[in-house]
Amino acid sequence: MGVVQTPERAEFRPTFGKVLTVCIGVICAASLIWVVAGEGAVALIEVGPWLGLVAGGCWATFWNPRVVVDDSGVQFVNVLRTIHVPWPAIHAVDTKFALTLITAYGRFTGWAAPAPGAHAAVRATKGNVRMIPDSAWTAGGIRPGDLPSTPSGNAALLIRRRWETLREAGHLESPMLEHDRVPIRWHWPIIGVAIALIAIGVVGLFV
Repeated sequence: MGVVQTPERAEFRPTFGKVLTVCIGVICAASLIWVVAGEGAVALIEVGPWLGLVAGGCWATFWNPRVVVDDSGVQFVNVLRTIHVPWPAIHAVDTKFALTLITAYGRFTGWAAPAPGAHAAVRATKGNVRMIPDSAWTAGGIRPGDLPSTPSGNAALLIRRRWETLREAGHLESPMLEHDRVPIRWHWPIIGVAIALIAIGVVGLFV
């Protein structure tokens, strides 16, 4: 699990996603070279778009998604959109199925921080449990998704620490919401490239 952290900003992005993306990219590139060497340049139109779609889809799904925590709030950079949740809007942090923020605008989930299976609780150490903020504890204890050694728990730890610091300082006592809806930015370049590759690939089927 990769965390890039400064006093003002912390960014969580699983290392596994980067490794998987590189592996898939290498496989796709090697496959394209092999097909072109055997069938000629026409394979660039017939096969290239689909391999590009696989490699690009892997990047959009496993490399690009991340959780960003800074002074303005929490950003979930997901596959097709980025969701920005300001601190005053956050009511609770949940990790039952994935890192989820329960907010005044609704529930929002971070693609980059899925919860682990129940067996992860067996691997928990006393040190890991001791790191978890008080806001993560419930009557039933803690969930496996709250463990700092898991993707959801690692990201949740970043958020809860900043959230509790702001709350203890009194900055969230009378929250004021700046927006009527949670700010969302769609990833139109990613969507556009995917549509273009599919269109070219379909044309290539009839070449």
